[in-house]
Amino acid sequence: MSTDDAFDAAYREHYWAVSRFVARRLDDQAWEVEEVVAEVFAVAWRRRTELPESPLPWLYGVARHCLANTVRGKGRYRRLLAKLGHHEVTRDGRTVASPDAERPGSWVLEALARLAEADQEVLRLTTWEELTVEELGTVLGCGRSAAAMRLHRARRRLREQIETLRRDDRVSVGCTSGKGDKAHSAGRADKAHKDGHA
Repeated sequence: MSTDDAFDAAYREHYWAVSRFVARRLDDQAWEVEEVVAEVFAVAWRRRTELPESPLPWLYGVARHCLANTVRGKGRYRRLLAKLGHHEVTRDGRTVASPDAERPGSWVLEALARLAEADQEVLRLTTWEELTVEELGTVLGCGRSAAAMRLHRARRRLREQIETLRRDDRVSVGCTSGKGDKAHSAGRADKAHKDGHA
């Protein structure tokens, strides 16, 4: 297969996967998504001699660089936090306040927002795009071992943040509960005092 044919095949097979990859990171701003995707495949065409046999992870790597150029200096990257990780934990554009409100996965969004952007991206690539460790390494431009270590560390830091949030929430709930008990006890004492003088 010629390099031109390889590019044509990659374009036909992976156009929509690249579009979804970009859309998730641009908050579905349609015109920007189209511009970035066009740039991704323009770069891929110029570098078509570098296309690997399985080009999708390589295209994701190109897309990451194009996205960085697009969002740099706009402050737009932080808006992606609303869609990080397990985006199913959101409901109608909002995030539930605690795991007790719906389910334990509801902690994920806030925990992810506390991580470094590099950790967030590693987790997105393996969750949204469902990349293997080998493919993750291709996107990040590193070997399999380095990619596996970055993923391991990102997951560990995510678990630590989730535990911190859970602990903070338990403390907050405990304090609120304690105040309620004291107020309730005070109310009963006051009522008993009034009844005694009735």
